[in-house]
Amino acid sequence: MFLTNQDVAELTEWRRKLHRMPELSGQEAETAQEVQAFLSTTGPDRIMSGLGGHGVAAIYDGREPGPTVMVRAELDGLPIEEISDIPHRSAVPGRAHLCGHDGHMAVLAALARGLGRQRPQRGRVVLLFQPAEEDGSGAAAVVADPNFLDIKPDLAFALHNLPGMPLGRVALAEGPVNCASRGMSITLTGKTAHASMPEFGVSPVHAAAKLMPALTGLGGGTVFEEGFAMVTVTHARIGEPAFGVAPGRAEIWATLRTLTDAGMDDLCARAEGLATSVARESGLGIETAYHDIFHHCENAPEAVAQLRRALDLEGIPYDRGDLPIRASEDFGRLGQNAPAAMFFLGAGEKHPSLHNPDYDFPDDLIGIGARVFMRTLRNILG
Repeated sequence: MFLTNQDVAELTEWRRKLHRMPELSGQEAETAQEVQAFLSTTGPDRIMSGLGGHGVAAIYDGREPGPTVMVRAELDGLPIEEISDIPHRSAVPGRAHLCGHDGHMAVLAALARGLGRQRPQRGRVVLLFQPAEEDGSGAAAVVADPNFLDIKPDLAFALHNLPGMPLGRVALAEGPVNCASRGMSITLTGKTAHASMPEFGVSPVHAAAKLMPALTGLGGGTVFEEGFAMVTVTHARIGEPAFGVAPGRAEIWATLRTLTDAGMDDLCARAEGLATSVARESGLGIETAYHDIFHHCENAPEAVAQLRRALDLEGIPYDRGDLPIRASEDFGRLGQNAPAAMFFLGAGEKHPSLHNPDYDFPDDLIGIGARVFMRTLRNILG
């Protein structure tokens, strides 16, 4: 283990500090400053900031030429009120680190300490602290940033903690591991009328009532099948909260989910066709838009092989677990630029689920995650 007991204690306290100060996607200015301050104490060869918004990258150069290996964590929290009595609970009302991004940052901070003490033999390591993962915009913004060309990796790695698995056990597999997803908003527009004379208006009530179950009916299959599709209606609004007005407008939000990006193209076409048909039948105008777009995450065989070798050498148990999972992750964007792999680290079989208001990252995972990544880096770069 390359971390001392003092390191572990300080990294744990730093993680809890981050937990108390969550910031939402695209607003991570203070978190980025805190990360930069920590990284500066480890003596990197270079720190880049402002990547794709508030992204931060620390570069540790080897003594000889070689490949660039990137390890990525996320900066952002969630717009959810934390319900907990832990001493380090969120100090920001309505916001919390309920996905474990504070812990993922602590894992990379541990790597920074190790790399600061012993550089790789060759190549370089890039530790990327990425903004705006939760809404799917962050990785795309980082990749689109002109400065990304300076740190474009030859291999990229990431982890995500996963409640429901034994603490410290790893799930790892080749191929798709996270689904593609996107939010679809459908606006139906008719004409309002007095509630006593609805026949003088064009109401979206019947169309909305028909459309919601029809959308969910587009789903089918299991996540282990290529044709898997899932539609979840997440929000609906019809008219205004008034008893005297027959509504003339409705809005429906749904999350579309597929195993692969190709499947998403097909599901979007079917959802748009269905919505257009239902609107036309009722004489309604229709507008559709997409939000929070996540590409599927594909684990490249060569990157998975490196993680398996590290896990074997570290004696950490692993299998494919329940992969792929239905949840989305925007690490897939980075995987479109280099062979990449994400592994999933068990947070405990009875641990509160991700995004639950009582979730907290298990501090024991900091050292385990850091060991896997450090062994991977040493195997590749020496």
